[in-house]
Amino acid sequence: MPKTRINCPNCRQPIAADIDQLFDAAQDPTAKQRFLSGAFNIAQCPQCGYQGMVATPIVYHDPEKELLLTYFPPEMGLPVNEQERIVGPQITKITNSLPQEKRKAYLLRPQTMLTLQSMIERVLEGDGITKEMIQAQQKRLGLLQQLMGASDETVAEIAAKEDAILDGDFYNILNRLVETAMANGDEAAAQRLNELQQKLLPLTTTGRQIMEQSKEVEVAIRSLQEVGKNLTREKLLELVIGAPNDTQLSVMVSLARPGMDYAFFQMLSERIDHAEGDERARLTERRERLLEFTQAIDQQMEARSMRARQILDALLQSGNPKDALMQNLPVVDEFFLHVFDEEMERARKAADLEKISKLQQMQEVLEQASTPPPELALIEEFLQAEDGNALQQMMEAHRAEITPEFMELLTSLVTRSQEEQEPELVERIQAIYQMALRMSMQANKG
Repeated sequence: MPKTRINCPNCRQPIAADIDQLFDAAQDPTAKQRFLSGAFNIAQCPQCGYQGMVATPIVYHDPEKELLLTYFPPEMGLPVNEQERIVGPQITKITNSLPQEKRKAYLLRPQTMLTLQSMIERVLEGDGITKEMIQAQQKRLGLLQQLMGASDETVAEIAAKEDAILDGDFYNILNRLVETAMANGDEAAAQRLNELQQKLLPLTTTGRQIMEQSKEVEVAIRSLQEVGKNLTREKLLELVIGAPNDTQLSVMVSLARPGMDYAFFQMLSERIDHAEGDERARLTERRERLLEFTQAIDQQMEARSMRARQILDALLQSGNPKDALMQNLPVVDEFFLHVFDEEMERARKAADLEKISKLQQMQEVLEQASTPPPELALIEEFLQAEDGNALQQMMEAHRAEITPEFMELLTSLVTRSQEEQEPELVERIQAIYQMALRMSMQANKG
């Protein structure tokens, strides 16, 4: 986004800032998320140090929800006719970007929001999230802040008193905060949040349910791992039939969905045909549950693939697909990459040179983003060492590359490796860490 020259709201000195007045979900797949995050139109003045949101008109558009919202900050003091003059070109731009069949009556009646918060709530309402739900979420966040600084005794008291609020949504928030802290490299915050979670789980009704489900998930994963590469339809069928509950069954479906094909269900149907009485009824009910689970997973995958295609189409239609992708790298996942490969193959078969050129520009960004940092490549090389002596020699040869950045990445890897199911891999990572730590300390002494 090009920088806009504005006057600092505090000292009035001219500064450059990223100003976005139009959030159009039809043209930008990340528009809604950016708007709801609140991290937009932030100015920072190098002269006086001011940092805050710039007061500017905002237009939000979502054709799927038939939403066209406008907001003018009260401090701007603009009369209605001036507001209409400013917003008019934006609405014209929105209308012109839509195909004729999608130009509906809502475009003629933009809804004016009195506050930015009410605008956010209206967008969320379009997704079925009510004001009451937002308030409940804010209450959970406030409770989380209170718990973070509380003693063990106080945590137990709060857990007993607020058991109803410490529900699945609360634990989802907690998990997202842990993931965010880890992604930002804030291991201390992630550890504090993890410790709080471990305290709360046995103290709350939902927490105890999560613990029980986690045990069931581990059992299901372990049963599939024990079969390993020798998993056949016959063995998978036995595991599925023997699953004691829906939790284990759903885990098996999510992990082994490709194996549950037509031939698999044909085998299950033959098993039902040869069964009698209660066993026949049980197997029939198990088949129905399996069909429900597999259909749900297929629908989720189809929806994610469709969303990935919509994102790719929007990026291709932008003025500069390469820059657009660089600004929206978080949208790239396995579904996006699969759709990208399909689109590249389709463009080549159609000899669509213009699209091929755009996709190749985007491919450069994807290849750059997927290239691991040199520190990670070095760790992977160390993992290939046959024994301790070989590792010692390899690390001596790369002593100059045992930098603080290397140690930071390795420390993070050691922390995450505690969750690994392969003891041999954990042991190798620990050996690399201990040897690298000794080298690092020797270098510091020198």
